[in-house]
Amino acid sequence: MEKISSIIDHTCLKPDTDKSAIIKLCQEAVDYGFKTVCVNPFWVKLASDKLNGKMPGVTAVAGFPLGANTTETKINEVKLAISDGADEIDMVMNIGLLKSGETNAVYKEINSIKKIMKNKILKVIIEICLLNNNQIIEACRISEEAGADFVKTSTGFSTGGANTKTIALMRNTVGPQISVKASGGIKTLKDVRDMLRAGASRIGTSSGVSIMKELELE
Repeated sequence: MEKISSIIDHTCLKPDTDKSAIIKLCQEAVDYGFKTVCVNPFWVKLASDKLNGKMPGVTAVAGFPLGANTTETKINEVKLAISDGADEIDMVMNIGLLKSGETNAVYKEINSIKKIMKNKILKVIIEICLLNNNQIIEACRISEEAGADFVKTSTGFSTGGANTKTIALMRNTVGPQISVKASGGIKTLKDVRDMLRAGASRIGTSSGVSIMKELELE
């Protein structure tokens, strides 16, 4: 059986997520062996306490879902998330700043966040549905130069999600030291396999349990 579970960030980011949903998310992540649980900042400490520092890890989002917070806000958000037990951070790039041509400012924001994270993993969400191909390439290159560990397709809260064509573009843009995370609209085992074939090495999905059940039936 494919080790699909080990590349899934088991995700629950809806605004009406409650405590019981986070506890359930953590238990499912343990049961299926997912890579991390991905939660909003408020729930990081609960998730970390439930998982007790063991695998799966905890991913916290920052600047979510718009990316339009100030850099100082994002830095403080990341510091608090790490203090609460986050192992990885999925940060939304300032898309408006990128589209304004302020590429140096985009670089500085990502780099300043990576510096405070030390050895923890930083994924930069570039929200591909809001960018053309040239902007996607630029976003990936800036993220790589700034020290990100992953470029990620989507928040799942904008106008579109991941697609294989753009995953391939992202994978071909960055070097081997940076990975690609596919997220947004990934609901089936076929979706996962398509994204992996296109060049993703991490999957963000809220459908992890149903995907694993599909795999068990093969």
